[in-house]
Amino acid sequence: MFYAYPRLVNDSAVVAAPPTDRVLDLFQGVRLTPTQRRIAHSLVQHAASAAFLSAAEVAELAKVSQPSVTRFAMALGYDGYPALRRRLREIITAGYAGSDAAPVDNEMQRAIRAEADNLHRLAAQLADRETVTAAGTLLAGSRPLVVLGLRAAAPLAGYFAYFAAKVHPDVRVLDSGGSLLTDRLEQARTAGASAMLAIVLPRYPREALEALAEARAAGMSVVVITDSAVSPAAEHADLVLPAAVGSQLVFDLHTAPMAMAMVLLQAVCDAAPADVQRRLEEFERSAARRQLFVG
Repeated sequence: MFYAYPRLVNDSAVVAAPPTDRVLDLFQGVRLTPTQRRIAHSLVQHAASAAFLSAAEVAELAKVSQPSVTRFAMALGYDGYPALRRRLREIITAGYAGSDAAPVDNEMQRAIRAEADNLHRLAAQLADRETVTAAGTLLAGSRPLVVLGLRAAAPLAGYFAYFAAKVHPDVRVLDSGGSLLTDRLEQARTAGASAMLAIVLPRYPREALEALAEARAAGMSVVVITDSAVSPAAEHADLVLPAAVGSQLVFDLHTAPMAMAMVLLQAVCDAAPADVQRRLEEFERSAARRQLFVG
Protein backbone atom coordinates (compact mmCIF):
# COMPACT_ATOMS: atom_id res chain seq x y z
CA MET A 1 0.00 0.00 0.00
CA PHE A 2 1.00 3.63 -0.29
CA TYR A 3 1.52 5.64 2.87
CA ALA A 4 -0.76 8.61 2.33
CA TYR A 5 -0.69 9.55 5.99
CA PRO A 6 1.97 9.71 8.73
CA ARG A 7 3.40 6.36 9.81
CA LEU A 8 6.03 4.98 12.18
CA VAL A 9 9.61 4.72 10.98
CA ASN A 10 11.86 2.36 12.98
CA ASP A 11 8.94 2.14 15.45
CA SER A 12 10.04 5.40 17.05
CA ALA A 13 9.08 8.66 15.36
CA VAL A 14 6.01 9.75 13.50
CA VAL A 15 6.98 11.51 10.29
CA ALA A 16 5.38 12.78 7.12
CA ALA A 17 4.28 10.44 4.36
CA PRO A 18 7.00 9.41 1.88
CA PRO A 19 6.70 11.40 -1.38
CA THR A 20 5.46 8.47 -3.45
CA ASP A 21 4.38 10.85 -6.18
CA ARG A 22 8.02 11.85 -6.72
CA VAL A 23 9.07 8.20 -6.81
CA LEU A 24 6.42 7.55 -9.44
CA ASP A 25 7.73 10.50 -11.43
CA LEU A 26 10.95 8.56 -11.96
CA PHE A 27 9.04 6.18 -14.22
CA GLN A 28 6.96 8.69 -16.19
CA GLY A 29 7.45 8.52 -19.95
CA VAL A 30 9.55 5.34 -19.76
CA ARG A 31 8.27 2.23 -21.54
CA LEU A 32 8.83 -0.57 -19.03
CA THR A 33 8.42 -4.29 -19.52
CA PRO A 34 5.98 -6.15 -17.22
CA THR A 35 8.92 -7.38 -15.12
CA GLN A 36 10.27 -3.84 -14.78
CA ARG A 37 6.83 -2.59 -13.79
CA ARG A 38 6.77 -5.14 -10.99
CA ILE A 39 10.01 -3.65 -9.72
CA ALA A 40 8.66 -0.11 -10.01
CA HIS A 41 5.47 -1.15 -8.23
CA SER A 42 7.49 -2.67 -5.38
CA LEU A 43 9.66 0.44 -5.02
CA VAL A 44 6.60 2.64 -4.73
CA GLN A 45 4.81 0.22 -2.40
CA HIS A 46 7.81 0.19 -0.07
CA ALA A 47 9.05 3.71 -0.70
CA ALA A 48 10.17 4.27 2.89
CA SER A 49 12.51 1.29 2.97
CA ALA A 50 13.35 0.44 -0.65
CA ALA A 51 15.88 3.26 -0.90
CA PHE A 52 18.03 1.46 1.67
CA LEU A 53 17.85 -2.04 0.17
CA SER A 54 20.44 -3.78 -1.98
CA ALA A 55 19.69 -4.87 -5.54
CA ALA A 56 19.34 -8.45 -4.30
CA GLU A 57 16.84 -7.38 -1.64
CA VAL A 58 14.80 -5.41 -4.15
CA ALA A 59 14.83 -8.42 -6.45
CA GLU A 60 13.50 -10.61 -3.64
CA LEU A 61 10.86 -8.02 -2.81
CA ALA A 62 9.63 -7.86 -6.40
CA LYS A 63 10.06 -11.61 -7.02
CA VAL A 64 12.42 -11.03 -9.96
CA SER A 65 16.09 -11.75 -10.67
CA GLN A 66 18.87 -9.44 -9.52
CA PRO A 67 19.98 -8.72 -13.12
CA SER A 68 16.41 -7.55 -13.80
CA VAL A 69 16.84 -4.88 -11.12
CA THR A 70 20.07 -3.71 -12.75
CA ARG A 71 18.45 -3.57 -16.19
CA PHE A 72 15.51 -1.68 -14.66
CA ALA A 73 17.83 1.00 -13.25
CA MET A 74 19.57 1.33 -16.62
CA ALA A 75 16.19 1.61 -18.40
CA LEU A 76 15.56 4.68 -16.23
CA GLY A 77 18.85 6.22 -17.37
CA TYR A 78 21.07 5.33 -14.40
CA ASP A 79 24.46 3.60 -14.58
CA GLY A 80 23.19 0.85 -12.31
CA TYR A 81 21.10 0.19 -9.24
CA PRO A 82 23.42 2.04 -6.79
CA ALA A 83 22.85 5.29 -8.71
CA LEU A 84 19.09 4.76 -8.66
CA ARG A 85 19.23 3.97 -4.93
CA ARG A 86 21.04 7.25 -4.26
CA ARG A 87 18.28 9.10 -6.09
CA LEU A 88 15.61 7.26 -4.12
CA ARG A 89 17.37 8.22 -0.87
CA GLU A 90 17.36 11.87 -1.91
CA ILE A 91 13.63 11.69 -2.58
CA ILE A 92 12.81 9.95 0.68
CA THR A 93 15.04 12.24 2.74
CA ALA A 94 13.40 15.30 1.23
CA GLY A 95 10.01 13.81 2.00
CA TYR A 96 10.81 13.52 5.69
CA ALA A 97 11.94 17.15 5.96
CA GLY A 98 8.57 18.26 7.29
CA SER A 99 5.56 16.71 8.95
CA ASP A 100 2.81 18.73 7.28
CA ALA A 101 2.84 17.05 3.89
CA ALA A 102 -0.57 16.72 2.30
CA PRO A 103 -1.85 13.24 1.42
CA VAL A 104 -1.00 12.17 -2.12
CA ASP A 105 -2.70 9.82 -4.54
CA ASN A 106 -1.76 6.18 -4.36
CA GLU A 107 -0.61 4.31 -7.46
CA MET A 108 -4.09 3.09 -8.35
CA GLN A 109 -5.54 6.59 -8.21
CA ARG A 110 -2.71 7.92 -10.33
CA ALA A 111 -3.25 5.21 -12.92
CA ILE A 112 -6.94 6.03 -13.24
CA ARG A 113 -6.27 9.76 -13.43
CA ALA A 114 -3.76 9.08 -16.20
CA GLU A 115 -6.43 7.10 -18.06
CA ALA A 116 -8.81 10.03 -17.70
CA ASP A 117 -6.13 12.24 -19.26
CA ASN A 118 -5.81 9.76 -22.14
CA LEU A 119 -9.56 10.00 -22.74
CA HIS A 120 -9.45 13.80 -22.65
CA ARG A 121 -6.70 13.78 -25.28
CA LEU A 122 -8.71 11.34 -27.39
CA ALA A 123 -11.75 13.60 -27.18
CA ALA A 124 -9.67 16.58 -28.32
CA GLN A 125 -8.21 14.51 -31.17
CA LEU A 126 -11.71 13.64 -32.41
CA ALA A 127 -12.53 17.31 -32.99
CA ASP A 128 -11.27 16.48 -36.48
CA ARG A 129 -13.45 13.56 -37.57
CA GLU A 130 -12.05 13.20 -41.08
CA THR A 131 -9.78 10.21 -40.41
CA VAL A 132 -12.24 8.21 -38.33
CA THR A 133 -15.02 8.91 -40.84
CA ALA A 134 -12.83 7.71 -43.71
CA ALA A 135 -11.93 4.61 -41.72
CA GLY A 136 -15.57 3.85 -41.02
CA THR A 137 -16.42 4.11 -44.70
CA LEU A 138 -13.61 1.73 -45.67
CA LEU A 139 -14.63 -0.88 -43.12
CA ALA A 140 -18.35 -0.61 -43.80
CA GLY A 141 -17.78 -1.44 -47.47
CA SER A 142 -15.66 -4.54 -46.88
CA ARG A 143 -17.34 -7.94 -47.34
CA PRO A 144 -16.20 -9.70 -45.24
CA LEU A 145 -14.83 -7.32 -42.63
CA VAL A 146 -11.57 -8.58 -41.13
CA VAL A 147 -10.67 -7.62 -37.54
CA LEU A 148 -7.16 -8.46 -36.35
CA GLY A 149 -6.02 -8.45 -32.73
CA LEU A 150 -3.25 -10.63 -31.31
CA ARG A 151 -2.14 -11.19 -27.73
CA ALA A 152 -3.14 -8.20 -25.55
CA ALA A 153 -5.25 -6.77 -28.38
CA ALA A 154 -7.29 -9.95 -28.86
CA PRO A 155 -10.00 -9.03 -26.31
CA LEU A 156 -10.44 -5.59 -27.91
CA ALA A 157 -10.75 -7.16 -31.37
CA GLY A 158 -13.39 -9.53 -30.02
CA TYR A 159 -15.24 -6.68 -28.30
CA PHE A 160 -15.35 -4.64 -31.52
CA ALA A 161 -16.34 -7.65 -33.61
CA TYR A 162 -19.16 -8.66 -31.23
CA PHE A 163 -20.98 -5.39 -31.80
CA ALA A 164 -19.89 -4.99 -35.42
CA ALA A 165 -21.58 -8.31 -36.21
CA LYS A 166 -24.92 -6.73 -35.31
CA VAL A 167 -24.61 -4.20 -38.13
CA HIS A 168 -22.31 -5.93 -40.62
CA PRO A 169 -23.21 -9.17 -42.42
CA ASP A 170 -19.81 -10.88 -42.23
CA VAL A 171 -17.21 -10.08 -39.56
CA ARG A 172 -14.16 -12.32 -39.23
CA VAL A 173 -11.90 -12.09 -36.19
CA LEU A 174 -8.24 -13.04 -36.46
CA ASP A 175 -7.11 -13.34 -32.85
CA SER A 176 -4.49 -16.09 -32.91
CA GLY A 177 -1.13 -16.31 -34.62
CA GLY A 178 0.73 -19.15 -36.26
CA SER A 179 0.53 -20.48 -39.80
CA LEU A 180 -3.27 -20.41 -39.73
CA LEU A 181 -3.25 -16.62 -39.45
CA THR A 182 -2.02 -16.20 -43.01
CA ASP A 183 -4.44 -18.89 -44.21
CA ARG A 184 -7.40 -17.09 -42.70
CA LEU A 185 -6.24 -13.75 -44.04
CA GLU A 186 -5.93 -15.18 -47.55
CA GLN A 187 -9.35 -16.81 -47.26
CA ALA A 188 -10.94 -13.52 -46.28
CA ARG A 189 -9.27 -11.75 -49.18
CA THR A 190 -10.45 -14.45 -51.62
CA ALA A 191 -13.98 -14.06 -50.21
CA GLY A 192 -13.88 -10.38 -51.15
CA ALA A 193 -12.48 -8.54 -48.12
CA SER A 194 -11.26 -5.12 -49.16
CA ALA A 195 -10.34 -3.70 -45.75
CA MET A 196 -9.05 -4.83 -42.38
CA LEU A 197 -9.17 -3.28 -38.94
CA ALA A 198 -6.09 -4.13 -36.88
CA ILE A 199 -5.70 -3.35 -33.20
CA VAL A 200 -1.98 -3.41 -32.43
CA LEU A 201 -0.86 -2.51 -28.91
CA PRO A 202 2.47 -2.63 -27.06
CA ARG A 203 4.53 -4.71 -27.14
CA TYR A 204 3.61 -4.92 -30.84
CA PRO A 205 3.51 -8.65 -31.75
CA ARG A 206 5.74 -9.39 -34.73
CA GLU A 207 3.02 -11.60 -36.25
CA ALA A 208 0.57 -8.71 -36.17
CA LEU A 209 2.95 -6.44 -38.09
CA GLU A 210 3.62 -9.19 -40.61
CA ALA A 211 -0.13 -9.67 -41.08
CA LEU A 212 -0.54 -5.96 -41.79
CA ALA A 213 2.15 -6.11 -44.45
CA GLU A 214 0.56 -9.19 -46.00
CA ALA A 215 -2.88 -7.58 -46.06
CA ARG A 216 -1.58 -4.50 -47.86
CA ALA A 217 0.42 -6.62 -50.28
CA ALA A 218 -2.82 -8.45 -51.10
CA GLY A 219 -4.48 -5.14 -51.96
CA MET A 220 -6.48 -4.62 -48.77
CA SER A 221 -6.84 -1.24 -47.07
CA VAL A 222 -5.61 -1.33 -43.47
CA VAL A 223 -7.02 0.71 -40.60
CA VAL A 224 -5.00 0.52 -37.39
CA ILE A 225 -5.89 1.40 -33.82
CA THR A 226 -2.60 1.67 -31.95
CA ASP A 227 -1.12 3.60 -29.05
CA SER A 228 0.76 6.20 -31.08
CA ALA A 229 0.92 7.68 -34.55
CA VAL A 230 4.55 6.58 -34.65
CA SER A 231 4.07 3.01 -33.45
CA PRO A 232 5.54 0.23 -35.66
CA ALA A 233 2.02 -0.60 -36.86
CA ALA A 234 1.62 2.84 -38.42
CA GLU A 235 4.18 1.96 -41.10
CA HIS A 236 1.81 -0.66 -42.52
CA ALA A 237 -1.46 1.26 -42.29
CA ASP A 238 -3.49 3.37 -44.68
CA LEU A 239 -5.24 5.08 -41.79
CA VAL A 240 -3.98 5.32 -38.20
CA LEU A 241 -6.26 5.99 -35.21
CA PRO A 242 -4.00 6.61 -32.20
CA ALA A 243 -5.26 6.04 -28.67
CA ALA A 244 -2.81 6.16 -25.78
CA VAL A 245 -2.22 3.14 -23.56
CA GLY A 246 -1.94 3.54 -19.80
CA SER A 247 1.37 2.30 -18.40
CA GLN A 248 1.06 3.20 -14.71
CA LEU A 249 0.42 -0.33 -13.44
CA VAL A 250 2.18 -3.66 -13.91
CA PHE A 251 0.14 -4.29 -17.08
CA ASP A 252 -1.19 -1.75 -19.57
CA LEU A 253 -4.62 -0.17 -19.33
CA HIS A 254 -6.49 -0.06 -22.66
CA THR A 255 -9.32 2.34 -21.86
CA ALA A 256 -8.62 4.79 -24.67
CA PRO A 257 -8.10 2.12 -27.38
CA MET A 258 -11.42 0.53 -26.40
CA ALA A 259 -13.14 3.92 -26.60
CA MET A 260 -11.56 4.50 -30.01
CA ALA A 261 -12.83 1.12 -31.20
CA MET A 262 -16.40 2.05 -30.28
CA VAL A 263 -16.05 5.48 -31.89
CA LEU A 264 -14.85 3.75 -35.05
CA LEU A 265 -17.83 1.38 -34.95
CA GLN A 266 -20.08 4.43 -34.76
CA ALA A 267 -18.40 5.71 -37.91
CA VAL A 268 -19.04 2.34 -39.57
CA CYS A 269 -22.72 2.68 -38.69
CA ASP A 270 -22.84 6.27 -39.96
CA ALA A 271 -21.41 5.13 -43.31
CA ALA A 272 -24.49 2.99 -44.08
CA PRO A 273 -27.32 4.12 -41.79
CA ALA A 274 -30.19 2.46 -43.68
CA ASP A 275 -28.53 -0.97 -43.73
CA VAL A 276 -27.53 -0.60 -40.09
CA GLN A 277 -31.06 0.28 -39.03
CA ARG A 278 -32.49 -2.69 -40.90
CA ARG A 279 -30.05 -5.13 -39.38
CA LEU A 280 -30.57 -3.78 -35.86
CA GLU A 281 -34.34 -4.13 -36.22
CA GLU A 282 -33.92 -7.70 -37.48
CA PHE A 283 -31.72 -8.50 -34.49
CA GLU A 284 -34.22 -7.04 -32.04
CA ARG A 285 -37.04 -9.13 -33.52
CA SER A 286 -34.87 -12.23 -33.34
CA ALA A 287 -33.81 -11.46 -29.75
CA ALA A 288 -37.44 -10.97 -28.70
CA ARG A 289 -38.54 -14.20 -30.36
CA ARG A 290 -35.77 -16.18 -28.63
CA GLN A 291 -36.14 -14.28 -25.34
CA LEU A 292 -32.40 -13.65 -25.22
CA PHE A 293 -32.50 -10.95 -22.56
CA VAL A 294 -34.33 -10.48 -19.28
CA GLY A 295 -34.28 -6.71 -19.35
